[in-house]
Amino acid sequence: MTPQAKQWLSEARRIAVLTGSGISAESGVPTFRGQDGLWRTHRPEDLATPEAFARDPKLVWEWYDWRRSIISKVEPNPGHFALASLEDRSPDFQLVTQNVDGLHERAGSRRVHHLHGSIWRVRCTECGAENNDGRVPMPVIPPRCGCGALVRPGVVWFGEPLPGKAWMEAERAAAACDLLIVAGTSAQVYPAASLVPLAARGGARIIEINLEETPLSGVAGLALRGKAGEILPQLIS
Repeated sequence: MTPQAKQWLSEARRIAVLTGSGISAESGVPTFRGQDGLWRTHRPEDLATPEAFARDPKLVWEWYDWRRSIISKVEPNPGHFALASLEDRSPDFQLVTQNVDGLHERAGSRRVHHLHGSIWRVRCTECGAENNDGRVPMPVIPPRCGCGALVRPGVVWFGEPLPGKAWMEAERAAAACDLLIVAGTSAQVYPAASLVPLAARGGARIIEINLEETPLSGVAGLALRGKAGEILPQLIS
């Protein structure tokens, strides 16, 4: 931890945070990329596309039910709790996440914008009804809506646009902040990765927290190498 990072945080008035799978991996949530990523054994085109769901909704739901069972057993880590604490003491704070696991909310965060949806929400493929559903395991696979149609996971699949409201709020937060903290994201997924240069163009200071260098490291004013669960509590203390 550098004194400059703590100084930047103390001077910031409008704080935005962008988190990715790295912060949840520290809690035990499997990631899609990396050595132990889920895509090592499952191709995304088989499981996380509208076409895959149309072809075999039972297979897709069995995979998501397995993922939900894993996530239900893990807990938020100190990085999640540190961000919730930062929100409590920062009047103008926005948290943008690419994660679908809900760990930020479980840690106490309230102003969270989910770019990729939530694995704990389901949406009817016909009437569009959307609800929270935390049942693990799902009692019936694939589940159906009260209208009789199939229900799908409330996440953003490959080839689908990001939720309009969440993306609008994320862009607004990045453009308006004077400090952007980027934690645990590989900066390979667009358009989420575009939020960092957007903040930089607006004059924001950028702190990156990651285990290794990423394509965004050159944009960041400070790059802190290590686990978000260890660095964030030190930064915010």
